[in-house]
Amino acid sequence: MVEGFNPLRWKCAKDGCFNILRRPKIEVFADCFPRRINFGDLDGIVELNGRFCILEWKGSGGTIAVGQKRLFARFTSVIGNVVFVVCGDAETMTITGYSFFWAGVQHPFIKSGLDGLKERVRKWACLAETRL
Repeated sequence: MVEGFNPLRWKCAKDGCFNILRRPKIEVFADCFPRRINFGDLDGIVELNGRFCILEWKGSGGTIAVGQKRLFARFTSVIGNVVFVVCGDAETMTITGYSFFWAGVQHPFIKSGLDGLKERVRKWACLAETRL
């Protein structure tokens, strides 16, 4: 696998479990919001030419919560912003497919491997670079 310009430098075997040692414990804020609402996490975000692409990884068969759907629809109502919701195994980077939010709408699940998703991400990057 080719590593990008921002590889995860944390080595669990040497440094300990990243989730325990470095990921904020967002559940401590649960009493700040009504109706069991709390902070969520994003699995990846990139800004390119004033537009944003979010990657939300779900395990196989993972579902998008109602609050996430609302967030992603509102976020992508800004022209050029996109959210990819990926179903697959993060350890092996094997995916079964993805859905995406664009122009405030969730588009149907697309059966695809990693290469197909990467091609879609590249198309978004090209669009973000050429249009504002």
